[in-house]
Amino acid sequence: MRTVKDRIRHAISFEIIGLLLVIPLGTWLFAQPMDAIGVVAVVGATIATCWNYAYNLGFDHAMKRLRGSVRKTVPIRVFHAILFEVGLLVALLPFIAWYLDMSIVHAFQMDISLSLFYVIYAFIFNWAYDVAFPVKEMPLDLCQ
Repeated sequence: MRTVKDRIRHAISFEIIGLLLVIPLGTWLFAQPMDAIGVVAVVGATIATCWNYAYNLGFDHAMKRLRGSVRKTVPIRVFHAILFEVGLLVALLPFIAWYLDMSIVHAFQMDISLSLFYVIYAFIFNWAYDVAFPVKEMPLDLCQ
């Protein structure tokens, strides 16, 4: 298991590097001013962080109530991930449309593009992070 300090380093570095990538890419891809994409990216990252906490807390409570356990099977994990992204999409869509003064359809396309970017980025980032900061293996009896 990772330490609290390591988890904080992971979360902060994930967000900072993500913003450093998504702001210039979004500016170029969506033909929007850098400051506007920057605001959307920072607000999106903030909402995603808050949504992540609330969603996972609620999902675990629902699983505990419905199944008696928070242990997730592969199908439940897939459902969990998809539902998280749908919730985040719904949360960000009105803000993006309003702030960038664009149609819901255009904002939806942008939101989907950002979601796709972050799925790929999260995969690559987490793999690289695990290589750069490997978890020290603990004896099996301490892991239980």
